[in-house]
Amino acid sequence: MIDIDWSKLSFSYTKTRAIVYSRCIDGKWEAPVLTEDFNIPLSTFAGVFHYAPACFEGLKAFRGVDGRIRLFRPDMNAKRMADSATYLDMPFPSEEMFIDMCLTCIKENLEYLPPYEVPSASLYLRPALFGINPQLGIHSARDVMFVVMCSPVGTYSGAKSLLPGTAVLSRNYDRASTFGSGCYKLGANYAQSLHAYNIAHRAGYRELLFLDSATKTTIEEFGSSNFFAIKGNTYVTPLSHSVLPSITNASLRTVAADMGLNVEMRPIRVEELAEFDEVNSCGTAVVITPICSIDDKPTLEGDEVTRRYTFGSPDKCGEISEKLYRKIVGIQRGLEEDPRGWCIFVD
Repeated sequence: MIDIDWSKLSFSYTKTRAIVYSRCIDGKWEAPVLTEDFNIPLSTFAGVFHYAPACFEGLKAFRGVDGRIRLFRPDMNAKRMADSATYLDMPFPSEEMFIDMCLTCIKENLEYLPPYEVPSASLYLRPALFGINPQLGIHSARDVMFVVMCSPVGTYSGAKSLLPGTAVLSRNYDRASTFGSGCYKLGANYAQSLHAYNIAHRAGYRELLFLDSATKTTIEEFGSSNFFAIKGNTYVTPLSHSVLPSITNASLRTVAADMGLNVEMRPIRVEELAEFDEVNSCGTAVVITPICSIDDKPTLEGDEVTRRYTFGSPDKCGEISEKLYRKIVGIQRGLEEDPRGWCIFVD
């Protein structure tokens, strides 16, 4: 392994050894290329620079307690990328190609895969698909490049795992429109949220919770991840076409049902925040980040807080949420049975 203080990793870029990419030109995929050159030459007229025909994924590889390397649910990421690319009307890699290139990327960067002994660290893979053919008119990309890159990472904010954070509702900024692209993992969706996110961060909040754009009455998702809550013995998460179908959320719902919890996917009105015992953001980067309070403000820029919702302790994750977290992490690291075959082994 290389000389890295794995315990100090945050969710940030660390240069690794190699990337792998393939191009689809005139409808035909080229053989994947492995390279140590991270700079890819593209035409300045490539569509990705002008009209954002681009989508991406995020998944992780882990060293297990048994010494084996596991990649968590890459088939789901491949399917979600296919959905995103279909929405953009551009070519996409097959599930087999997606997974094979992810495995290649891991094998070529093994020295950057954190040791099992650092439980908060993993190797994060970032597959990206974007339009590369030169264009001037507004139309979907004809030719694309698919790239898989990776970086060793720690927790998303650099904070200790399962340390609760604060959040604020976004009433005067939207992440996605009701009939827009919110359910796809497009780069443009994240660009849309950056300004509001920066305002929230400058005000001291860790997370920003977006509402539906049409009525501002129901919860959608956090800027970086899905929303879920625990109410008694029930796992509750929003049902909305403009929410990204999180693979972590889907996994947590399955584990919650296995644990005997009721699972509800439904519209969640803002006022229901007062009834929840535990609230979390969930996603690949964090699995779970507990939220200890959510402020409701007329505007993000303003100082007025009309209501503050609080959940549990500001210093400790909720009991049920922590059990869910431990179960998912246990599967990823070989500490728990994997009855559904979610993990692919990297041989």
